[in-house]
Amino acid sequence: MTPSSSPDAWADLLVVDVLDEDAGLAEVEDSRGRTYALPAEWLPGVADGAAYRVGGEAGHLTFIPDPTGARELRERSKQTLLDFADEPGDG
Repeated sequence: MTPSSSPDAWADLLVVDVLDEDAGLAEVEDSRGRTYALPAEWLPGVADGAAYRVGGEAGHLTFIPDPTGARELRERSKQTLLDFADEPGDG
């Protein structure tokens, strides 16, 4: 399966939640709130909490380290929680 080159098809930011060196996998969260595992070897300088910008072109993905990405993802998550509010019921 070839990744779509559409900018909307992939998240633009990944943050490593857990690095499992024995399995060679990095569990990541993306800027859309999805979590999944990637081969750790795909992520340069991989470590817990490391963040990466994702780029795609001609069926290839690139992962570029972003030192401020983890903070940005936390801020997005906080804003999402602030934007969510239950409507009070009438009865």
